[in-house]
Amino acid sequence: MNQAIEISNNIFWIGANDRRTHIFENYWPLPKGVAYNSYVIVDEKVAVIDTIERSRLDDYIENLQAVLNGRKVDYLIINHMEPDHSSAIKTLLCHFPGLTLVGNAKTFPMLENFYGVHENLLEVQEGSTLDLGKRKLNFYMAPMLHWPETMVTWVPEEGILFSADIFGAFGTLDGGIFDDQVDLDYLEEEISRYYSNIVGKYGVPAQTALKKLGGLPIRMICATHGPIWRTHIADIIARYDKWSKYETDEGVVIAFSSMYGHTEKMADLIGRFLAEKGVKKIRIHDTSKTHPSYIINDIFRYKGVILGSCSYNGNIFPTMETLLSELEHMGVKNHLMAFFANKTWAGGALPRFTQFADKIKWEIVAPHADASGSPVEKDVEACRNIACAMADRLQQKS
Repeated sequence: MNQAIEISNNIFWIGANDRRTHIFENYWPLPKGVAYNSYVIVDEKVAVIDTIERSRLDDYIENLQAVLNGRKVDYLIINHMEPDHSSAIKTLLCHFPGLTLVGNAKTFPMLENFYGVHENLLEVQEGSTLDLGKRKLNFYMAPMLHWPETMVTWVPEEGILFSADIFGAFGTLDGGIFDDQVDLDYLEEEISRYYSNIVGKYGVPAQTALKKLGGLPIRMICATHGPIWRTHIADIIARYDKWSKYETDEGVVIAFSSMYGHTEKMADLIGRFLAEKGVKKIRIHDTSKTHPSYIINDIFRYKGVILGSCSYNGNIFPTMETLLSELEHMGVKNHLMAFFANKTWAGGALPRFTQFADKIKWEIVAPHADASGSPVEKDVEACRNIACAMADRLQQKS
């Protein structure tokens, strides 16, 4: 059955939903699945824009052929070479041997390295135009969003921006494919978690791209994951602007690692004291239970970050080390920070927390709390001091 959907006159969505893959890029959890979006423009020339992940190839080719109705594909526009969008390339070449592959100078080395393809290439640059007949395609480079070869394709006659992974989201498209057809409240966390973990490291390139594309009269944004934006365009652009500037709301993320509950007690104490000071948006995460992608997502939302860990073999607990490494790698900016730690014998988490603070360069609002076992009165007061200092500093920021 043909499941292609016409999104504008002779422009079709030919994507697929994936509810079977549990983790994206073999790391990020997909509790609500993911959609792979590909598009085809049928004009005097036919252009496919990006492909999909190989697990859905049979349905993909069937839908494409149903749209083509016997015609051939002239161009494949490769906005992004990541295999969840490029792994159907060799299959398309088998079905359409004369197909021309359109990319930029950074696209083609990856194309050869991934698939051994090095013929029938058309290189485009910033501002290049490809004439399809009634429509022309314009190309803008968007490097490091989130790979170095990323570009976007603009169709001025339609006001459609094919944006690769930019403005994407986790989550399948359940029923509708447009933003006004799906439950955006249901997808809310998957939209922001996609940005914070997939794109979040690249705030400066995101700002560059937003400025470059800001003057376009965009009527529709067609990303390679998530819904097609046609009603909430200004909203998703505003979110990207805020997130890529590392602007946050008043709130605190408390992430802790605890083996036997003593460090968790400190986290709960800090949370309670924050509430007493009027902070309402408090998110407490156990790093052994919660995947880093959800913690990082909340850190992108909220200004305050309080991290705590027990000792493990004289060092920091492994799941906290994972979170710290992720945050260091992503280079998240503009947060307020404090630490708490717990140990039974020598060593502990504080040296690693100090190293993290030196590297991340967030503002430390209070001295750390450092307990030995179940928190006693001095530890309770140290936790209170952290909470009060964080709340005061947040209120100053607001």
